[in-house]
Amino acid sequence: MNSATFPILKTERLTLRQLSIDDQQAIFALRSDPKINEFLDRQICKTNEDAIDFINTVNDNVAKGNTRYWAITLTETKTLVGTICLFDFSSENSSCEIGYELMPKFQGQGIMREAAQVVIDYVFQALKFKKIHAFTHNRNQHSTNLLLKLNFVKSTETHKENSNLNIFTLHHHSTPTEG
Repeated sequence: MNSATFPILKTERLTLRQLSIDDQQAIFALRSDPKINEFLDRQICKTNEDAIDFINTVNDNVAKGNTRYWAITLTETKTLVGTICLFDFSSENSSCEIGYELMPKFQGQGIMREAAQVVIDYVFQALKFKKIHAFTHNRNQHSTNLLLKLNFVKSTETHKENSNLNIFTLHHHSTPTEG
């Protein structure tokens, strides 16, 4: 999937677009912030080069079709405020996994809910998948609340390798339900 075919998604306030090298400072800020990384099991960005390497890796994976990874930007100011991605595509299970992160100063404004909703619509309408999975740390109340607002259902099981992770699933229903 090259940048010409990369799906740009828009909402009232947001433009979700492909990451570019110009995003390195924002990506560095996101991936080096201890508050954002508190519940994420990943390497923290230590240098700008780490951010550039990350962007290049993401865009390689996008090109291979392994992932969709959007920069969440405020349409008016073009400010990158977070990211949201789809990965672990399974045509066999008609499913994928969703992940997201948002700069702390933009949390609590409904931005991620707006971004996630347009990505969920993309999964069910464009990709035609039937299920979206999300894994969130059991102490990450903000993420849990977001998933519940988006009608994800918490599994009674926890993640096999990490018992601190709760599993949430959203099933596509052919008729829209009121939330």
